[in-house]
This record gives sequence, C-alpha cells and structure tokens, in this order.
Amino acid sequence: MSQIPLDVRDLTLRYGDVLALDGATAHFPKASMTAIVGPNGAGKSSFLKSVLGLEAASGEVRAFGGPVADAMARIAYVPQRAAVDWSFPVRVIDVVLMGFYRQTGLLGRIDRRFQAKAMACLARVGMQDFARRQIGALSGGQQQRVFLARALAQGAELYLLDEPFAGVDAATESAIITVLKGLQAEGATIIAVHHDLSTVADYFDRVLLLNRHTIAEGSVAEIFTRDALARAYGPSLMLAAE
Repeated sequence: MSQIPLDVRDLTLRYGDVLALDGATAHFPKASMTAIVGPNGAGKSSFLKSVLGLEAASGEVRAFGGPVADAMARIAYVPQRAAVDWSFPVRVIDVVLMGFYRQTGLLGRIDRRFQAKAMACLARVGMQDFARRQIGALSGGQQQRVFLARALAQGAELYLLDEPFAGVDAATESAIITVLKGLQAEGATIIAVHHDLSTVADYFDRVLLLNRHTIAEGSVAEIFTRDALARAYGPSLMLAAE
C-alpha cells in the first residue's frame, strides 16, 4: 500500500449477529476532504471507530503507509457530541489542553507556551472568550467548536470527524467548515461522517457512499450522482435539489 494518509481494505465488523460493516474498502488521498455518506445504520460511525481500533474489526487499515497504531500522533478524532459526557466538570481551556498530552504526557507540566497555543486554537474556532467556562455550560454548537479546537491542538495531519455538523447552529456550521477547509489548504486530510446531502458538493471534494459495504468512492463530481445515491439509500431517494 502507498503512504497515503488512510487506506482501508475489506473492513468487516460484527456486533453479535449483526453485520455492521461488510468488506468496506476506501482510500483517502492527502489534502482531500471526504464525506462518508449513507443511510442510518449503514456503519458510518463504525467505520471511523474501526479505523481507529476502537472496534474489533477484521481487514487491513494503514495510515501513512504503516499500522494505524504507529501513526496515532498524526491523527485527530472528533467523536459524535452525543457520545461525550458533558457533565464532567472541566473548563473549555482544559479540554483543548488535552490535545497536547502526546507532547506533555498525562502528568506533564502545562506551561505558558501550551496555554498560548490552546488559546490560539480556541481563537481559530471563535471560542477564545469562553476559555474559562465549564464545558457543560456551553451550547451544543459551542461544545462542538471546543472539541474541534482540541483536535487542532494535536497538530494532526489526518482528521476523522463523526457528524461534526449534527445539531449545531448555522454560525457554528459555517465556522467549522471554514476551519476544515483551512486545514485542507494546509495539507491535512479530512474525513467526516455527514448526513446533509444538500451540502456535500459545497463542503467536500470526495465522497464515500457506504451502506455496510462500499457503494462507491471518488470525487464528488463523479460519484455523487442520483444512481449511486439510489444504490446506497434505495430507489425512493429524492434529492433536495439537483
């Protein structure tokens, strides 16, 4: 396999008798921005978790030409907001500082240099004025921005995001896509589970159509078609706009 940021072959995952992923295969080139699209229950979140080793799937996954475990310092993951315990008493700045743990260690000293970097990450997502707030006191959109700031703190080259726009307001969605496109322009690779078909062509340049197995993958211009979407969602699918 080449040293592209992420290469996935024959990814298969079962939850008991339920086949969540059935030989899903995809590759994600450097500096690309890919939407993972498919119906509910298609295995989109399971795909990301399996790639990261959070689910025990079979198949072959390589990041930057080697095992994912060897490349974790180059990968940032933003989970679904619903999967996070927002009642945990922690400040916004402390959440972002967690992104530096690979550099400092869990018990490492957080000096002014890291504090300044964390504030810069918050500024990039428009949350610098909320640094001392408790994370649980923020709105859903604000919480999502903070988790993106934590990912920025990692200085990653590959970003995996699980429905980053779900349940956020229009201003937050605009802020997030601006940051992601900026990362892409800097050479990062972005992969995001996405549910809004009407914005795929505006936000992404590549798409992975998934329904337990790979329906199609490639450029939005080539792959994001009525025929391919019908194969992923079923023939009754009606696009919001053409």
